[in-house]
Amino acid sequence: MARSVEQIARYVAEQVIELHLAEPSDVQDVVSELGQRVTADALLLALVRRNLLTSWQVERVKKDYNFGFFYDADKILSLAGSGTFARVFRATHTETGEIVAIKVLRTRHVDDDDIVSHFMREGRVGMNLRHPNIVKVFAYGEEHHTYFIVMEFVEGNNLKDFVKIRKKLNPLEATRMLIEITSGIKYSHLQGYAHRDVKTTNVLVSTAGQVKLIDFGLAAKKGDMVPRTVDYAGMEKAGGAPKDDPRSDLYFIGCIYYHMLTGSPPLNPTKNRAERGSRGRYLSVVPVQHLGLGIPRFIGEIVDRAMHLTAEVRYQTPAQFLIDLKRAVERLERQSEKTEESDEHSPTIAGPRRPVMIVESNADIQDLFRDGLKKSGYRVLLTGDPFRALERFADDPRVAECIVFCADSIGREALEAFNRFAEGEQTKDIPAILLLGVEQREWRHEALLAEHRVFMSMPIKLKALRAVLARLLARQVAAKEE
Repeated sequence: MARSVEQIARYVAEQVIELHLAEPSDVQDVVSELGQRVTADALLLALVRRNLLTSWQVERVKKDYNFGFFYDADKILSLAGSGTFARVFRATHTETGEIVAIKVLRTRHVDDDDIVSHFMREGRVGMNLRHPNIVKVFAYGEEHHTYFIVMEFVEGNNLKDFVKIRKKLNPLEATRMLIEITSGIKYSHLQGYAHRDVKTTNVLVSTAGQVKLIDFGLAAKKGDMVPRTVDYAGMEKAGGAPKDDPRSDLYFIGCIYYHMLTGSPPLNPTKNRAERGSRGRYLSVVPVQHLGLGIPRFIGEIVDRAMHLTAEVRYQTPAQFLIDLKRAVERLERQSEKTEESDEHSPTIAGPRRPVMIVESNADIQDLFRDGLKKSGYRVLLTGDPFRALERFADDPRVAECIVFCADSIGREALEAFNRFAEGEQTKDIPAILLLGVEQREWRHEALLAEHRVFMSMPIKLKALRAVLARLLARQVAAKEE
């Protein structure tokens, strides 16, 4: 006997409750509100509008699925990404409300012992690694013959897509990002794990500009019997390096650097295993200096050393690599400042440009600040590290006449630096602006504000920022004249 519309709606309501997707009282409220108009579709739509269900959950309920909504203590909200071996879902912890990512092995691979072993190893190794530039793994396991990994959720893109959108990165931005990647690898090596699958798709770039390594499924300690990738095997064979040499990670970090600087990968991309492993592929890399892209010679030398096929000539450790990268950042920053200074007497703007420091980690927003403020006559100094900004003022309190801390991208470190700036003997009288994101506005109660230290709520328009800057700097001039 066919069920009535009301019976179907009642069945769906019971399913939502039994699956623990919504509280019984919330479901009953919606049913009562709909009254005689209640149907299964109307009920589900109303639950979505009240943010009690997501569209992804609704589709599974309609198909009468009674599994796959929860893994460990986390509830799936939506599909975030899909790959050859697994899907990644956005989820929320049922007790804390924290947003997490859940990576679920595709059903067609659950009976492949090698793939399952690789997948579970990724979870197991990830649980042992805790570093700002490595995605955290909170849990992993198997439920109903389904394998999953619960991870930190990173809003953003993988580095391959990031570079594809940006075309290529300027040397300063690329070097800063590579420092984060290399720092993550340095930490994993110190824990005894070589990554062994370093590539742009295994690096995530958050919307705040932070870089994080993922997928340690092939990571191995010395003596572990774990298969290596075709690319690693081909490179080690071409250079005569020992199998599973930890220095191989540094070669492929160099490949990432090359890709960011030029917009193209150094190794010919191919899915053909024979071509990927051929010696000629590694010998035919064109040095960045020969591409005519204006990349500074000292940057090209770092790339060349990182990608040297002879392992003994290459950087021997991530720490050694980091020394050169950090020196390069300092040199690039000095060059950037000199370039700004050369524009001080622009023919379109009367008088010298007033220096303003912007502390912002998102490269795209850095560009917006730079372009928008330069047009108004400011000399813009940029850094993504709030404590590096404090160091620069400690070295020279006249480095800038005002500083802007962008907490929206940096987080509480921006608030902490803003307050330290306010308390510093040399900086307490220098104007400062704290930009707070929508969810950070309550932080203003923790900020050491004054007439010359103010906060602004995001989103803002550059016109408004320029107006506040002009007011603070005018006040500073008046105070000096008094």
